[in-house]
Amino acid sequence: MPARPVGELHPLTVSLPTVSLPAAYLACRRINARYGRTYFLATRLLPADRRPAVHALYGFARLADEIVDSGALGDPAAALAALERELTVALRSPGEATRPVLVALADTVRRYRIRPALFTDFLASMRMDLTVTGYRTFDDLATYMHGSAGVIGLQLLPVLGTVGPVAEAEPAAAALGEAFQLTNFLRDVGEDLDRGRLYLPSAELAAFGVDRDRLLRAHRDERPDPAVRRALAHLVSYTHAVYRRAEPGIALLRPESRPGIRTAAVLYRRILDEIVASDYAVLGRRVVVPTHRRLAIAAPGLAQALIRSLPFRVPGRSR
Repeated sequence: MPARPVGELHPLTVSLPTVSLPAAYLACRRINARYGRTYFLATRLLPADRRPAVHALYGFARLADEIVDSGALGDPAAALAALERELTVALRSPGEATRPVLVALADTVRRYRIRPALFTDFLASMRMDLTVTGYRTFDDLATYMHGSAGVIGLQLLPVLGTVGPVAEAEPAAAALGEAFQLTNFLRDVGEDLDRGRLYLPSAELAAFGVDRDRLLRAHRDERPDPAVRRALAHLVSYTHAVYRRAEPGIALLRPESRPGIRTAAVLYRRILDEIVASDYAVLGRRVVVPTHRRLAIAAPGLAQALIRSLPFRVPGRSR
């Protein structure tokens, strides 16, 4: 099997004597472009000088997720422990980092003064995926959600910039990360069941007469189940409420960052719309927003981003 190019999926597997900063950021951009379709599209709406940092944050999160889900780097627990050790070294002494993702991440953390504790919380949630297979209530899920999703919003805040104190924007930023994660849980419930995990709280499902076994049967048989449909409809409504809680935070961002984040929120909410349009048939297939719809949603923001990137010229004057 041919080796993957450095930076496409598992750049942590490649150790180089030196890794240039441009090459490290390019590796992260490749990961985002290939695996974060919606995320990458929204990133293109951000100011050009902020995009590399967003790619670096995505690249690190994606790598940790791949370690847990695919086992491509060997024993997941050992690989996560190795990742955390190398992250500690990279943040303490960036020049010692030899993995492309960590080179870019260390520069991003230093440049934007991102709190290292946010990455500790993130990796703690990734370790939970190795032993925890389900959650009873949303309160039980809260710790995992903070580390796997809320901290992503908090990591991005210094990169995006705010019009007031960062602390004022943090609750909404964390809520938006959690809304994205809940959307993923609903879209990927079948895939997660195949991995032995269920993120949808069992108490919420039980209110509609649904348990893990019933979900597994529906997943196996690929037949409509009215009780499952009602439970998923409830959880879609719950997730929309989280988006509504997060939306006011977009106005707290710097103006040039708002189009990208607003577009990301709209695109992810459209996934919920597609789930409803499919009559909640998420157990047998992955629901996606068609490309033409994603591009139509992103088009106004892309136009604004293009205009911002053009040199300023006074109308009617030549140089």
